[in-house]
Amino acid sequence: MYKIVDKQQLTPLIYSLWVEAPRIAKSAKPGQFLIVRPSDNGERVPLTICDYDAGKGTVRIVVQIAGVSSSKICKMNVGDFLCDVAGPLGKPSEFMDIPYEELKNRRYLFVAGGVGAAPVYPQAMYLHKAGARVDVIIGARNKDLIIMEDEMKQACSNLYICTDDGSKGEKGVVTLLMERLGNNYDMCVAIGPMIMMKFATLTAKKINLPITVSLNTLMVDGTGMCGACRVSVAGKTMFACVDGPEFNGYDVDFDEAMRRQTLYRKQEQEANAAAGLEFKR
Repeated sequence: MYKIVDKQQLTPLIYSLWVEAPRIAKSAKPGQFLIVRPSDNGERVPLTICDYDAGKGTVRIVVQIAGVSSSKICKMNVGDFLCDVAGPLGKPSEFMDIPYEELKNRRYLFVAGGVGAAPVYPQAMYLHKAGARVDVIIGARNKDLIIMEDEMKQACSNLYICTDDGSKGEKGVVTLLMERLGNNYDMCVAIGPMIMMKFATLTAKKINLPITVSLNTLMVDGTGMCGACRVSVAGKTMFACVDGPEFNGYDVDFDEAMRRQTLYRKQEQEANAAAGLEFKR
């Protein structure tokens, strides 16, 4: 059992939870994820690690209500216990293998779409502390969906915000800002909705900028056994949970990945309807 020690509502549908998990907190690295189960009969929910505190023995997850299981997690309160929290799982971010001395000379651009700001944060913070130049773009449909703005300011050199409706920051999509910033970086990391990562990758190609993307949104079981996160990367079959979740964006077949995201749409709709939940896509 894993006790929830802190809870914050970030938007009407997004919550931040700090959970007691001492062994996970001591071994967690940027880029990795957890499998969370709210109850004995609950499904396994893959959630990227947003933050961790080895001293306190806690890890932070950011959950967006998108269905029955995520709704159950977000309804839990401080003092409640999650049934299972397994991890850390997945491969850490590639830069974790680069010595600190080398990172000081690196320049990174992070592009976070919506709740993608949560997995971007630990990566940006790690690199910022290592002395790398880190710029971050956060994009969302409107100002009410921007999360972790204050925290992100502490994890980067420059923070750019854009919204589709212009209600905060610049009006427009993240790719417009990417083009404006240009090829002034050694690497771009994009995390968010699949369609956003697809067009971020196309923009990166346009300006000749290497890009890494996270396919965490494909995961279901998280162990490589269910096959739900199977995707073609550089013409080879990969599994987001065990081979990733991060991959070279140039190599990902995004159209296949987006088709795979719809495989369980009918079951999700039926479960949501039975629980009285409605979501616009």
